[in-house]
Parts: sequence; structure tokens; C-alpha cells
Amino acid sequence: MKPRVRQMTTRGGNPAPNQFLLYTSDGTYFQSYNSTIAFRDHNGKIQLDENTWDYSKTTAEYRRDFLGEGVDLTRDKILSGEYQLTNLN
Repeated sequence: MKPRVRQMTTRGGNPAPNQFLLYTSDGTYFQSYNSTIAFRDHNGKIQLDENTWDYSKTTAEYRRDFLGEGVDLTRDKILSGEYQLTNLN
């Protein structure tokens, strides 16, 4: 599969500046500005960047869209080991 990039959209349907999804043969990456924030493989396994997953309000907004959940549930999944923190950058 050739990698493809799609710009995320705002709640109003406009292109979201600096928020991207990168589709690869390994899975889908969420990138905010110049940092990779999260990765979902084709089996649904999630990895979050240990340094940037909760970096800013804007990153949090689009991470919620990517994961389909709020930060409290994301933190619970990190603590339970369901989500792995790793270096994605």
C-alpha cells in the first residue's frame, strides 16, 4: 500500500491546520504539527507517543477524534496497559 495523507477537518467541516492522518501498510498515524501523536495498527492496537500524546489543547481535540474517546478514558487505557506509550518521534 502506498502511504496516503489526509488532512483532518474541524467540527465545521473545514481543513484543520496542521492535523493529519497518515495511512500506511502498517496502520494509521495521527500527526499534529510536526509530531506523531498516535498510531493504530490494522488490528486496532493503539500506541501513543510518550512525550506528545497530551501536548496541547489542539492536539487533545484531534486525538479525541482519532481515538473516539475523551482523555479520562485514554488515561485509563494507558494505566491498564491497553494503550502502549512509546517513542513515535
